[in-house]
Amino acid sequence: MLPSGAWGKRKPRGRRPGWVRSDARGTMWARQEGLRHPHPHAVIRCPSSSSSSISCSGDSEEEDMGLLEVSVTDIKPPAPELGPMPDGLSPQQVVRRHILGSIVQSEGGYVESLKRVLQDYRNPLMEMEPKVLSMRKCQVVFFRVKEILHCHSMFQIALSSRVAEWDATEKIGDLFVASFSKSMVLDVYSDYVNNFTNAMSIIKKACLTKPAFLEFLKRRQVCSPDRVTLYGLMVKPIQRFPQFILLLQDMLKNTPRGHPDRLSLQLALTELETLAEKLNEQKRLADQVAEIQQLTRSVSDRSSLNKLLTSGQRQLLLCETLTETVYGDRGQLIKSKERRVFLLNDMLVCANINFKGQLEISSLVPLGPKYVVKWNTALPQVQVVEVGQESSSYDKDNMLIQHAGAKKAPASGQAQNKVYFGPPRLFQELQDLQKDLAVVEQITFLISTLHGTYQNLNMTVAQDWCLALQRLMRVKEEEIHSANKCRLRLLLPGKPDKSGRPISFMVVFITPNPLSKISWVNRLHLAKIALREENQPGWLCPDEDKKSKAPFWCPVLACCTPAFSSRGLSLQLGALVHSPVSCPLLGFSAVSTSLPQGYLWVGGGQEGAGGQVEIFSLNRPSPRTVKSFPVAAPVLCMEYIPEPEEGESGDGDKNHATADPSVAAHPTICLGLQDGSILVYGSVDTGTQCLATCRSPGLQPVLCLRRSPFHLFAGLQDGTLAAYPRTSGGVPWDLESPPACLTVGPGPIRALLSLEDTVWASCGPRVTVLDATSLQTQQSFEAHQDEAVSVTHMVKAGSGVWMAFSSGSSIRLFHTETLEHLQEINIATRTTFLLPGQKQLCVTSLLICQGLLWVGTDQGVIVLLPVPRLEGIPKITGKGMVSLNGHCGPVTFLAVATSILAPDILRNDQEEAEGPGAEEDKQDGQAHEPAPAPASHMGGELTRKKGILLQYRLRSTAHLPGPRLSVREPAPPDGSALEHSEEDGSIYEMADDPDVWVRSRPCTRDAHRREICSMAIISGGQGYRHFGRAPGGSGRPAPCGETDSTLLIWQVPLTL
Repeated sequence: MLPSGAWGKRKPRGRRPGWVRSDARGTMWARQEGLRHPHPHAVIRCPSSSSSSISCSGDSEEEDMGLLEVSVTDIKPPAPELGPMPDGLSPQQVVRRHILGSIVQSEGGYVESLKRVLQDYRNPLMEMEPKVLSMRKCQVVFFRVKEILHCHSMFQIALSSRVAEWDATEKIGDLFVASFSKSMVLDVYSDYVNNFTNAMSIIKKACLTKPAFLEFLKRRQVCSPDRVTLYGLMVKPIQRFPQFILLLQDMLKNTPRGHPDRLSLQLALTELETLAEKLNEQKRLADQVAEIQQLTRSVSDRSSLNKLLTSGQRQLLLCETLTETVYGDRGQLIKSKERRVFLLNDMLVCANINFKGQLEISSLVPLGPKYVVKWNTALPQVQVVEVGQESSSYDKDNMLIQHAGAKKAPASGQAQNKVYFGPPRLFQELQDLQKDLAVVEQITFLISTLHGTYQNLNMTVAQDWCLALQRLMRVKEEEIHSANKCRLRLLLPGKPDKSGRPISFMVVFITPNPLSKISWVNRLHLAKIALREENQPGWLCPDEDKKSKAPFWCPVLACCTPAFSSRGLSLQLGALVHSPVSCPLLGFSAVSTSLPQGYLWVGGGQEGAGGQVEIFSLNRPSPRTVKSFPVAAPVLCMEYIPEPEEGESGDGDKNHATADPSVAAHPTICLGLQDGSILVYGSVDTGTQCLATCRSPGLQPVLCLRRSPFHLFAGLQDGTLAAYPRTSGGVPWDLESPPACLTVGPGPIRALLSLEDTVWASCGPRVTVLDATSLQTQQSFEAHQDEAVSVTHMVKAGSGVWMAFSSGSSIRLFHTETLEHLQEINIATRTTFLLPGQKQLCVTSLLICQGLLWVGTDQGVIVLLPVPRLEGIPKITGKGMVSLNGHCGPVTFLAVATSILAPDILRNDQEEAEGPGAEEDKQDGQAHEPAPAPASHMGGELTRKKGILLQYRLRSTAHLPGPRLSVREPAPPDGSALEHSEEDGSIYEMADDPDVWVRSRPCTRDAHRREICSMAIISGGQGYRHFGRAPGGSGRPAPCGETDSTLLIWQVPLTL
């Protein structure tokens, strides 16, 4: 295999007959030579993706002088064909053949699409007279398409060879690695992706200004067999690698362990995921630049906003089309209009959307809008106002609240400052129900004073009336709460009035779905935190140009807090675990800004003295201590034990969980102490009681604890591995009986790692792999050649395990199946610019989560390295980042706190009616009863909510005269209909249901929803230090002393 740099160093060769040979030997030659001698198109590099740079390169005369003396589209590789299926294949082999057929078919269709772009569009446009698109613009629009086609033509030739010999070898992973791991592929696709937005802009402008070009596109689309547009063809290169990834994932699932193609498939999956991630990031950056440029064009050149946007210091964090709504005094919807809202790293901008031009071209190419800036404000002055938070969000007495877009309130009545949250009429209907209930209660009291007995006029009937109204009120409150899941209310600063009193105005946006609302609140919250001094900057990218910025998704330091409340004692940190709550404590209003729900258990102590456990609550934006208690000896390790899943019982009794609910297992926390004690505590939800305790064999210090489905493993100081079996009942492990003991080695067991069916234990430089069920040793290997070095940390990602050692600054990657050493990274090279003159560095902690490898060092520096997330090999391919926030001493541990948001929190109002109701929102104090089944949205013709049918019958009011006690659509009074005012363009009517999106967009309720993961990273060590500032320099005082045990908590954007 040649290095990537050798691609551009080969001398040109003339045409060779191997391209058209159909025999197997000729095909193999074409595969080998084709991969070694690419078309010169692939080596032409463009220094910039801007149109000005592309226009001067593109299809130059030199480019037309191809090495093969034929155009790339004339290459006709042999069609890959699978032979007849042999007899005796296993089911997995049959599935692998079908997946290979899908790969061949998919690649063939992709190559044909690229050829169509050139043959049906590029070539005719270049040859057309008179030209409807200039030569320069053609070069920009179709930039790098020929090179991409060439790459995949070579891959198709090699693929046909593998297909021909499939039944003999069954290998394809190494072909993907050889074809797509070259830097040439990344360069060509990067140029294409970076230029895509520019190319679509040129096509859009040509459609609007040149009818002949628009007619050409229409004619080509009509003549095509599948009616795919030019845009549909040109977007396929952007989608290609995700399609490859899905196919290789299926192939890997059906490739058994020990198969010769398995490691190659995992490496191929890693290469493709890395390539796709880089292209996605480049596409995101290109789209960000295009959005900011489009916004800048709508701003006057002399305005301060224009200077801010063109300064190059702005990052676009989030951009979405939302619907601004304005309500009247009675809660009726006055008007609504689409706005484009831009969240930059330090400001919020709202713009009107102005679509101009022929709408018919939108079917051929996405029609980009023009923006007119409506308002912009600094991010620290933006406040998100949620239900139940009005009293604390702003000072009502000293601030006048106005509604954006509404008529100004008269000076005499400040009562108009009341804020309406819900959709039209909901709050007015709730107030009407409250008044009706008060009247019915008075009637009930009067009925109780009657002396006679009358039909349908008794206390039973009156109580039914009250019950019906109370239930209707709860339904209405539930509707309002559900509507607010898609309602984003922002309080923005305005100009003071004549008396100098500050005026703020409220803007209400409707988001497409609850997911969007959560995303906006979360990103606004984190963007404000990122503006704090300690996060300016918070990370450095050690690139050669020194100009790289930390990406928008990087974690932000949320808080720095002492690890122990008793500062008088010199307590050293030992371990930390996160205990998630079993049921959500927070409602929809707070999940976007709080840390992951649950509790942090922090353990430590003094050498030769007792230990201490501190419990923090994370149900707020900053942690707070809820409990602290001493233990007999310093805490060395902790392990969180969740509720056992089905089939995890060690005694084989599958019905033990239902036999006696009183002894059902709850989440527990296991502590390992220096004196050899193992303590089991109940979670905070169950009172944090000590449920069980035991002593390790020989009273050896417990250095590490790790759970598996059937055992709790304890690594001891003398090299013994103690295994406690799982049991049923309140305590998940059998700590009373002697554990099964295995001697791993002569030294201490420093690290344990539990995989699917094995447990890895490190003793000195060796790692022993044990069967997790039978506890038999499967194999062992040396992770380091130096006998004096010990493996101190092991973390798993995908099909690899990263290891750190007791000395040295290197970390190593090993394969989980073959135990092969795959990669070694020296962390010291990442920190040389931060710690000049520091020659020795040691890794003291490791953590992998969400595609990031966190590395803590003995100098307090934390390094962040990107790793693949999928089932492939977690190789490090980027340079990573270094945190400027760290500790004054070694990083004792790195831990992650995660919580999954309840699915109910994403439900809209009618979805909640279809399923169980959400849990009680303790913060907002609103009841969440199971909502009744909706009467609306049941028919396809209904687009607007007409009412709610109550799912219960009144006991004795069926024959009462007058209207029934149920919710229905009231006749609109005069003047209460929607008032459409012309404001900078057309006004779109907003339906009552917030989930009905405007402009005839499909309802998002049918979209696939994933879980939302809230995540925070916690590091523990001595003191706090910002490496970007000199010691004792200006800035906020550190909350902790240099020797105090300190926790640093980074918050990561929600995973949506």
